[in-house]
Amino acid sequence: MSNKISKELAIHRLEQAKEDLAASEALYKLKLYKSANNRAYYSIFHSIRAILALEPKDFKKHKDVIAYFNKNYVHTEIFPKSIGRKVSDASRIREDSDYDDEFVVRPEDTMAQIQTAKEMIELSEKYINNFNIK
Repeated sequence: MSNKISKELAIHRLEQAKEDLAASEALYKLKLYKSANNRAYYSIFHSIRAILALEPKDFKKHKDVIAYFNKNYVHTEIFPKSIGRKVSDASRIREDSDYDDEFVVRPEDTMAQIQTAKEMIELSEKYINNFNIK
């Protein structure tokens, strides 16, 4: 895959992340917090996959995408350590929201998910815009 195609894919994935964020915010306004958590997580996930498209690198499993991002971008301090923790929290909350029948969602926790998605989009967009095609 050429670097030009990789950057185009990164931009496409970032647009998907923004769409997921908009859906999350709309669901939050409707007080559909579990669904909003799901869309906020996917916004974060697509933001990470946008970054990985620049390598190009991809994985079939979500946990592998997140582990690779943490190892190669967070631990190396390309992205702040705080975002690594927030991504891990988002993954756990999304799984609880989707699969745990007894999981109680608090609106403030969902808003934190949305804020993490916004932060991840901003960081990813900055990284992609500054990426130099060789």
